[in-house]
Amino acid sequence: MIQIINKCSDNQQKALLYIEKTIENNWSRAVLMNFLGTDLYERQGKAITNFEMMLPANGSDLAKAITKDPYNFDFLTLRENYDEKELKDALMSNIQDFLLELGKGFAFVGREYRLLVGETEQFLDMLFYNIQEHCYVVVEVKTRDFEPADMGQLGTYISAVDGILRGNMERPTVGLLICKTKDNVLAQYAVNVVNVPIGISEYELTRIVPEDYKGSMPTIEQIEEEFGKIFEGEN
Repeated sequence: MIQIINKCSDNQQKALLYIEKTIENNWSRAVLMNFLGTDLYERQGKAITNFEMMLPANGSDLAKAITKDPYNFDFLTLRENYDEKELKDALMSNIQDFLLELGKGFAFVGREYRLLVGETEQFLDMLFYNIQEHCYVVVEVKTRDFEPADMGQLGTYISAVDGILRGNMERPTVGLLICKTKDNVLAQYAVNVVNVPIGISEYELTRIVPEDYKGSMPTIEQIEEEFGKIFEGEN
């Protein structure tokens, strides 16, 4: 706990949050330092949502868990002009880190999760289940600015999961849209007219590799050739 005290000496509430989460989640020192470095306290509860209107009071724990803004994807390394598929592939390759960023109690159900809705197939970007809150969570990821039309798509997925997958004893399905950027005023108006629980967050990503980075790196063949020259010189 010394690290928490040193990092949060000027803010008791901030220190308390990290202490509670360390005990609650049994964080290692490495995980704790990671979240201290990603400003988890400052990002908590900042997402644009309609949770207060759409979720019962006892659903507040889940709301707190997923209402970060922005989500920190610094565990990913992507090229400058990455596209949506690359981002989703990278998230799946680092699913343990993504689950940590989402919060406590999340289990991964599937990516591009297929739902047969009527006579059409719908594919959800990512489907999770929160074991503690007993509800599904649909996550859609966009590499562009938020658009109001996104609410129609995500709202449809949430309703479909409620109708097809949700059991009688489970809580309402929650949706989370993670986008590159958003206009907070526009986003708030958009969630206010949706009749299912939805949150909208941005993501931040700093580990960007220049487009020509790979081309500037030596190939395996070039490395082997250089080693060969060194060994020849020694002989």
